[in-house]
Amino acid sequence: MPLADTRPVLLIAADMTPANYARLEEHFTCLSARTEDERFAIARSRGAEIDGIVMNGNIAIPSSLIDLLPNLSIISAQGVGYEGIDLPAARARNLALSHGPGTNADTVADHALALMLAVLREIPNNDALVREGRWRDFRVLHPMATGKKVGILGMGDIGSRIAKRCAGFDMDIAYHNRREKPGTPYRYVPSVEQLAAEVDVLIDVLPGGAATRHIVNAGVLAALGPQGILVNVGRGVTVDTEALMDALDSGTILGAGLDVVESEPNLPARLKAMRNVVLTPHIGGLSPEATLSANRLLIANLRAHFEGRPLETPIPA
Repeated sequence: MPLADTRPVLLIAADMTPANYARLEEHFTCLSARTEDERFAIARSRGAEIDGIVMNGNIAIPSSLIDLLPNLSIISAQGVGYEGIDLPAARARNLALSHGPGTNADTVADHALALMLAVLREIPNNDALVREGRWRDFRVLHPMATGKKVGILGMGDIGSRIAKRCAGFDMDIAYHNRREKPGTPYRYVPSVEQLAAEVDVLIDVLPGGAATRHIVNAGVLAALGPQGILVNVGRGVTVDTEALMDALDSGTILGAGLDVVESEPNLPARLKAMRNVVLTPHIGGLSPEATLSANRLLIANLRAHFEGRPLETPIPA
């Protein structure tokens, strides 16, 4: 008679490559639940079996789900973000909480620069024209990145790597944070609107949550101005989408590069029709290198917890 599987059971509320899922299954019993309905269905039918949850940062893990899992002891986000977790509910249960800071920072920074260049040089539009055989129809002059002023919203791990890349373009770099970072070689600006007014390119790397919701609003976009470009590789909710579409339509700003939108994956038709926007499907943090690194840290945190050791990267209290 085969021995019972005594490995911890995980509810997987995260996108994951087959290879990374297989690595997780080497150590744990995994129950995949990609949708909210699937998560609640499994919780209702097998809730007492579940020891941990693995999630992406923006996947909702509400108190109503946590309450269905009496033996839950850890929630682990496989990336740096964890805003989907109901933290008061999780902490009221004394759950262990971990995340994956730094694992995809270089990939997100690369993607931010790619979006900036794509908007500045109108690469998608020009690619389409070439494919249509219209080689010289719209050979207009496009701005270069070199020497531009860039403002970074969120000078954390990702923001600092974006700044390092922007320095390679001899860009003048300023930033806004909740507070100034001592020792940072870049200029601190005390408000988002002031930062927008002083730069050509505004790069948003902010996390989601009530404190940052619509922090890039109509006033900030007006301050950015008609030659300004917005890039968002943070969270979609940090930008007021209606205000952004109005600004793009009216010429209040020149263009935008968006990897995230607050209504994703259901983007407004108006936004999708705009030629001065470059859109990617929330892939800024995805690369083979980043997903492998995140998976390894995820497994390290989970194993540490279930083996009674301190977490490698706990979510800050």
